[in-house]
Amino acid sequence: MNKSSEPIHESFDVVVIGAGQAGPSLAATLAGRGSAVALVEARDLGGTCVNRGCTPTKTLRKSARVAHLARRAGEFGVQVGAVEVDFAAAMQRMQERVEASRGGLEEWLGGVDGLQIVREHGRLAGRDGDAFVVRAGARTLKAPRIMLNTGTRAFVPPIDGLADVDFLDNDSLLALRERPRHLLVIGGSYIGLEMGQIFRRLGSEVTIVEAGPRLTSREDEDVSAAITQVLQDEGIAVHTGESIERVANAGNGVEVRLTDGTALPGSHLLVATGRVPNTDELGLESIGLATTKRGFIDTNGRLESSVPGVWALGDINGRGAFTHTSFHDQEIVAANLDGAHRSAEGRPTTYAMFTDPPLGHVGLYEADARSLVRDHGRNISQAVVEMRDVSRAKEESETAGLFKLLVDEDSGYFLGATILGFGADEVIQVVSQLMAAGATWRQVREALPIHPTVAEFLPTVLDRRKPLKPQNNTPGGD
Repeated sequence: MNKSSEPIHESFDVVVIGAGQAGPSLAATLAGRGSAVALVEARDLGGTCVNRGCTPTKTLRKSARVAHLARRAGEFGVQVGAVEVDFAAAMQRMQERVEASRGGLEEWLGGVDGLQIVREHGRLAGRDGDAFVVRAGARTLKAPRIMLNTGTRAFVPPIDGLADVDFLDNDSLLALRERPRHLLVIGGSYIGLEMGQIFRRLGSEVTIVEAGPRLTSREDEDVSAAITQVLQDEGIAVHTGESIERVANAGNGVEVRLTDGTALPGSHLLVATGRVPNTDELGLESIGLATTKRGFIDTNGRLESSVPGVWALGDINGRGAFTHTSFHDQEIVAANLDGAHRSAEGRPTTYAMFTDPPLGHVGLYEADARSLVRDHGRNISQAVVEMRDVSRAKEESETAGLFKLLVDEDSGYFLGATILGFGADEVIQVVSQLMAAGATWRQVREALPIHPTVAEFLPTVLDRRKPLKPQNNTPGGD
């Protein structure tokens, strides 16, 4: 059994830099095939997902949802009295889950023969013959194959005064053990909305500021409007379409001033304005590997970079900043190194936003489909149905949201779907699998569904398809 405290051999078959979602599994797979592998990680094994992303936030989301349902108990004929949230206990539950998940990963990797864990920052330092050189603390590692899986970090926007404010990012927010009185959130995308709703349900006042014209600007306008309504119905203040003039300390808290003169005071400030790839400290220039202007590493469908022998997996290749795309990347690389011919090209965009209700999306957006109709004469239909029409949603009293499906009428194939509502994060998987399997809408329409479920409503949604026109005068319709 190799432990990180044991001497690390200088020469390896593969060096994996970064232990997020792709790195550990790929390293273990290659070691299991007989390769000598070094897994280099400066922080915690598991990367953002296990330590600062999926695992802690979804654990905390559950505490927030329980509090929310408890406050609604009277709607279901249940009397619970006043609902009090023990914020510190909720955060402790989250931390215990993170530690258990990380501990399991460390135990597994520590028992993989042929795999050595190097707990240092890894940086490329040129070549030595056919091998790449990696500096990791006081160690010099060499290998003919390099796998890069270093993920992303929070982007800090150039806002006047921000450098003088003790602001939070997605990492430091989760380190809090005292509940913010009033959390100001800069950024109206997925992280900002998820965390804003969670903290609102845990008892904080929340204000979200988005400089763009609407929240979740990537989504269709009607979907964005529905998400905004959900948040506002829970008492979250939303400001869109106005830039931030400056940020400043104010009393015991902070103030965000908008360009229209509006002053927004709060006790804490979360900056959630996007992510930047962790490629700037990798020494890529030493091997002649360039990045894009935004710092990503371009790859082909096999996830190979422009430098033979170097692969880029996960967020840093710009093919999807999600845990599932990162893990899928390592499956592609592992399979291809074993003689397969898998590719990430053509892989549809698939993700969920874990607000409550959740949002799920796969494939094309409505605007994409309309462009295909206008520019290429494609015969595409769309169905839009409100979640309040779904029996299971009504039975659960979870009627916020909507279904949107896009279908190619000539082939019958699904082109995309967006689902906001009860069970959307699970139902979108159904559509994603249908697309991957090349199923047609007719096959779905004729299949036997299970009642009562949300997914059983897919055939009903399909029956409401209408031809998609090039121009859209009303959100969600024709």
